[in-house]
Amino acid sequence: MAEEKKTFIKKIRSAGPMRDLMADYFKEMDEAAKTGSAKIAWCTSVGPAELLRAFDFLVYFPENHGAMLGSSRMAADLIPAANAIGYSPDICSYLTSDVGSYLRKNTPLTKAFGMEGVPKPDVLVYNTNQCRDVKEWFGFYEREFNVPAIGIDTMRGIGDITPNHLQGLIGQHKALVPKLEQISGKRFDIDRLKEVVASSYRCTKLWKKVLRIAENKPSPITFFDGTIHMGPAVVLRGDERAERYYEMLLAELEERVQNGVGAVDGETYRFYWEGMPVWGKLREHAEFFAEKKSCVVASTYCNSWIFEDLGHEDPFEGLARAYTELFIVRSENFKEQYLESMVRDYNVNGVIYHDAKTCPNNSNNRYGLPQRLTKSLGVPHVVINGDLNDLRLYSEEQAKTQFEALVEQLHERA
Repeated sequence: MAEEKKTFIKKIRSAGPMRDLMADYFKEMDEAAKTGSAKIAWCTSVGPAELLRAFDFLVYFPENHGAMLGSSRMAADLIPAANAIGYSPDICSYLTSDVGSYLRKNTPLTKAFGMEGVPKPDVLVYNTNQCRDVKEWFGFYEREFNVPAIGIDTMRGIGDITPNHLQGLIGQHKALVPKLEQISGKRFDIDRLKEVVASSYRCTKLWKKVLRIAENKPSPITFFDGTIHMGPAVVLRGDERAERYYEMLLAELEERVQNGVGAVDGETYRFYWEGMPVWGKLREHAEFFAEKKSCVVASTYCNSWIFEDLGHEDPFEGLARAYTELFIVRSENFKEQYLESMVRDYNVNGVIYHDAKTCPNNSNNRYGLPQRLTKSLGVPHVVINGDLNDLRLYSEEQAKTQFEALVEQLHERA
């Protein structure tokens, strides 16, 4: 009889309620799309969701769908459909897998939530703080559904955020209001916006506590756990249900800390993940590091949904600041300083950089940053080549070799 492989991943109890919460979110969206009981706005993942919720739109995030296509390993089969209508294999594989899913009428939403397809939008709202691709992505659906695509064009490579930056971005946020009034059929209510932003701010503070609890030794949570449990912070910020969920999750993690329970048994090494996850390989990566008694304790990616400036007294300035202080928007000098602080705060032993082929904007190993950080802090690093969704661009052997090399470097130093 074959020996059963040992599982090194510890389950988080709150995962069950989170799945229920996400199911409710999608079922509400599906019902509204079928009955017209509410207007639906599509929003980029770091777009002005709070402003949309202030108009009572239900908010759908195509990037969340893109991550589902990656984690379900459907993406590589669907991307060619988008390539066939002219979308390059080199652009964002969230975009190409999502467009391919639409063209092929094949979505993980069917199996997970019984949905026939993505909910038809009444409006598409983007923010280019991540990349140009999100604007072109929504451009496809603007033509397909014949609905307006509106949004915010954010500067890139920002060092210090100046009053000039903010003035332009606040103006762009306010310029959306008349269009959203027309589409929603509702008058703008500044008090309602303040309520939604306040809820989003409370969510962000709880999510930060969840991630920062990994500073404890042993860490009660891993980066791989974070990529799953970030769901409500992405799709339900501004909704009080997200707040209640993170209160529950935080209590469970605090219990682990009190009892000395780590996410990884016998935690020896602590790593930082810089860049996008390889969605189709999350479990394999989590198991590899746990087996090596190593914990990937933190990442830039999960921290991208911490928006502390939402606490500003002026909700428009809070939105402008929060969605422009993102790591991905900032200058190389800012990124280096940020990573230095994260390595120190989490007591990190080594850094893993993921060079995602179709996501150059979120691959931060291309301008010498890893070498500078290793020189300044003495912390070793490795780079794996792959992609967020397209597993044809990922080499299992290369990644495993790099991971093992990082662990071996630390063994030799011990």
